Amino acid sequence: MKFHALRCSRIGRPALGARFVFSRALPALAAAAGLLAGCASAPNADPRDPWERYNRSMYQFNTDVDNAVLKPTATFYQRATPSMVRTGVGNFFGNLGDVWSFVNNVLQAKPEGSLHSFWRVVINTTIGLGGVLDPATSMRLRRHTEDFGQTLGYWGASPGPYVVLPLVGSSTLRDTIATPVDWYGRPLSYESNVALRNTLTVLEIVDYRARLLGASNLLEQSALDPYSFQRDVYLQMRRNQVFDGNPPPEPMVDDDDHHDGHWPEGAADGAQPPASAASAPAENHAQ
Repeated sequence: MKFHALRCSRIGRPALGARFVFSRALPALAAAAGLLAGCASAPNADPRDPWERYNRSMYQFNTDVDNAVLKPTATFYQRATPSMVRTGVGNFFGNLGDVWSFVNNVLQAKPEGSLHSFWRVVINTTIGLGGVLDPATSMRLRRHTEDFGQTLGYWGASPGPYVVLPLVGSSTLRDTIATPVDWYGRPLSYESNVALRNTLTVLEIVDYRARLLGASNLLEQSALDPYSFQRDVYLQMRRNQVFDGNPPPEPMVDDDDHHDGHWPEGAADGAQPPASAASAPAENHAQ
């Protein structure tokens, strides 16, 4: 979807509500993934995006769904709901996201992020009335947003090819693999009341989309090719997130390197064949 690449400020795993839909559609997506290998790339295609023809068609499908359903609903929500209420809703879901961020900070052996995330959850859940208020920020406990895709990248997993997922939007092969783990890591996944869980999931999606109305409108008006702009923003954003805002220089990649089936080691966010992912640590974290 258009707004998916602009999720830099998302609390916890971006668009996790939409990934509820994705988790229910895993069998169908697995079959679709098998078809990707047969999708021919366009001439002079970006090496990070070998499935561009498929991705563009899926991007258009997601855009149509967004224009028909999500954007109108989010616009109504924004106009009908007082800003103070929307802030409380955002704080509530942000507090839930901090729970999963704590787990991933621990998995990445980041003590500061782990401590900040832990105390954010404790303080906002208690003093902050279940997360509706955010006193932890006033106490200078910074939010360290981490997800399982970032954890895999931290420990050296290559991002693999860029891919646009149905109803979810921008992703990479690594982030697609991480998505089910992120889903099961969400506190909402363990809510036994199905009606409540589904209601909160829908609210999360709508609230998140409402927060991106201005950014998505700007994208529509300014980008000559919204698809390639979104792809580039997403890949750069994920690279910065994996390296905590301090990524190493990207190596120069010659066109000839892509035609013999070999991908240069360390080619950040490059479309590296999955078979060679283990032998080419593209995103080993430098700390």
